[in-house]
Amino acid sequence: MYLSEAMRIRIKKLIKDNNTNGNQLALSSGINRSNINRFLRGDNKSITIESITLICQALNITLKDFFDDKVFKDVEVND
Repeated sequence: MYLSEAMRIRIKKLIKDNNTNGNQLALSSGINRSNINRFLRGDNKSITIESITLICQALNITLKDFFDDKVFKDVEVND
């Protein structure tokens, strides 16, 4: 699995676990709603570490918490 897909899966899981949605996450993180939704749909293949950091802050988790998940076990980097 590619890193971008692993991050997409992880964000979707966190959204579900926190009983929220992409629009609410955008509002609480300060990230443009359409950017988050395009990434979650797979229309946009990349997301910045800055955006991941803002998402983590909005969900009250650390970057370590974000990446400490089995979905990242065997990822490949997109070319």
